[in-house]
This record gives sequence, structure tokens and C-alpha cells, in this order.
Amino acid sequence: MLATQIRQKDSIFYFVSYPAKQLLEKVRFISRFYGEGEQIAPDAATQNDDIANFIERVERTDDAFQRTMSRGKVKALKNFYETAQSQPPIPGTVLLFTSETLSFRGLSANEHVGHLQDPHKKYLIIDGQHRLAALKFYMNSHPEEGEGINVPVIIFDGRSEDFATEMFVIINSTPTRINKSHLVDLYERVSWADPDRRFAARLVDKLYSEGDSPLRYRINRLGGRSAQTKWILQAELYNELHKWVSSNWKHISKASDMSREADRQYAVVRDFLKACHKVWQETWGHPNYMVTKPVTLKALIRICAELARSDADPAEGRVARWEERLSPWTAIKRDFKTEGFYERFPAKGQVERVARIQKDLAKAAGIELRSSSRS
Repeated sequence: MLATQIRQKDSIFYFVSYPAKQLLEKVRFISRFYGEGEQIAPDAATQNDDIANFIERVERTDDAFQRTMSRGKVKALKNFYETAQSQPPIPGTVLLFTSETLSFRGLSANEHVGHLQDPHKKYLIIDGQHRLAALKFYMNSHPEEGEGINVPVIIFDGRSEDFATEMFVIINSTPTRINKSHLVDLYERVSWADPDRRFAARLVDKLYSEGDSPLRYRINRLGGRSAQTKWILQAELYNELHKWVSSNWKHISKASDMSREADRQYAVVRDFLKACHKVWQETWGHPNYMVTKPVTLKALIRICAELARSDADPAEGRVARWEERLSPWTAIKRDFKTEGFYERFPAKGQVERVARIQKDLAKAAGIELRSSSRS
């Protein structure tokens, strides 16, 4: 295919005008899209595909996850394709990625224009999935019109999945385009993310996935799209852990092995939550109590940070030691019943309410709060 080679600093990529029919045969969708009585199922990645891990993290699944929000957007785009006359249906470029290094042969007249090899496997769509899904449905119902459409495409090749991940974040890093939880998932994978943010993201991931975590599978990574009962949004938990990590980063950053340090920090949070579970007894996870709701969990993480500063070591016997320290909370379980909770903890908003709960719980357990940890 004919392509224009583009150089920007150390990057080389290609611009191609792709016939719509050919393009749709060469791309891989990683979300489920719906049309009028038909659907596009996401293509499965093979075990040896180096992009499979990227897809798994970006399109995080909870059982049969379906991206239902795409239906309205695809329908609106398809309608635009049907009604657009003077306006081009797809004026903006679609961004594609392949880990294969594609051969480029420049024409003699201009070395930046030449023939670009097609990849052996399908492209990953970094940006433009909705536009291409709508195009596919449009061409199903208007095949004769679809023949005359060429799609402007930018192709990135020969890079790792980390490059595709970073490009995805750059393109989608506004609140209206990507869920904050997805950004938390990706902090470890992008080169420009601050090390303390990557470290906090690693803690969140361990709390979600480790078999001994009291929050395993209880962290909501999908926002309103989650069909399962979760206790706290990933972004909310991340914010609390990042505050803790950043306040102690001068010490954490001195660790010779950051992976081992993450395991150590995770164990501290895990043991604290295990002690909480024992103290709160039957109210832990009970729908009629606010103990494992975001407003209380955030206060608990702040108290964990305070307790860890003075009593994290030794790790042996930590759960039992902290269970005894937090045992006064057993006497105030009734205060956390859902009915009347907001009257018992009056506040102007959740920020103030979290601080109030933190203060009351710390006082009951005899834990002194630093002034900076009360907000």
C-alpha cells in the first residue's frame, strides 16, 4: 500500500489512505459494539500476542463485560455517515498499532513516500474504535456507498505494547474520554508517570487481585458499568493510597528493590484490613452498615497510614496486635448502621464526612492524628 513516512524526533510512523472495506478486514476490535439487531464481538487475543496484556488491562473484564455505553455513540455516528453529504464522514485520522516492524520502500522521486508492507496480524485500534464500528454497520446496510470511502489512518509499528499503552493514555487522558480507573490501571505502564503514582497503582492492583486481600474483587474498576457489587471505586482507593505513599516517598524511594517494597507496603494495608474485619465482625461487608462503604474505607486507610508509622513492625503478630488496638470500635458498630448514619456523622460533603469519621475512629482507638492527615 502507498504510504507517507513521517518523522518526529525519534519517532517514525506512517500516513495511509485506506479503502474502508480493506481497513475493516485488517483491524481488531477490543470492545463489544452494537448496531440495529447486530453486533461486533471483541476479537480475542492469542496467548502469544504481545498486545494481549495491554488489551486485558485497558478493557478490564468483570465476567461478561460489555461496553454498553458504545451503543448510542455508534448509532449516532452511523446516522451521521448516512446523512453527511458535503461533510466527510471520517475527516480525522484513525490511529492503528502493530508490534510488527513493517517494511517501507521509498519511491525514487521522494523517499518519504513509498510502499508500506501490510502486517501479518490485525492492527490494534488505539483511537477510532467507535468510528470504525459505525463504519462497519454503515457498510453492512449501504455496501455500494461504502465502496467510495477512504479512511485517513496513522500507523505505528515495531514498538512494544507499552508504546501502545502510553499512546492510548495520551489520546484519552481527559475526563470525558477515559475512566479515571483506567488511568490508574495504566500508571505502571507509561514512562512519564511519576514513580510514586506507579507505586500507589501497584498497591491498588495487589489489593484487587491478591488472594489474601480483604478487598479482593471488591474494588470497582469499571465505574457505572460494573454489574457486580463493589465497595469502593478504584480511583477513590488510589487517591487515598497515593496520599500515603507520596507523604512517605522520601523513605520508600530509598528501597533497593521496589517490587519487594511494594509487597511490604501491601502487607501492611492487608493486615490492617484483616484486623478491621475481625473488629467489625458481622458488620464488615453487611449491606445494612456503612463499614465497607467508600466514606468509611477512605477513613480507615488514613488511620492505617497513621498506625503504620508507629507500629508497622514487627510484621509477625501484626494482625493480632492491631486487632487489640482497634477493639474499641466493636462498641460503636451501631453508629455505622445505614439508617441514620448521615445524621450521626453530619457534614457539608463527603470530604468533611471522611475526616470526621477518621477523627472519631482514631479517638476511640487512641491513635493520634497528625494535622496533615485530617483532611
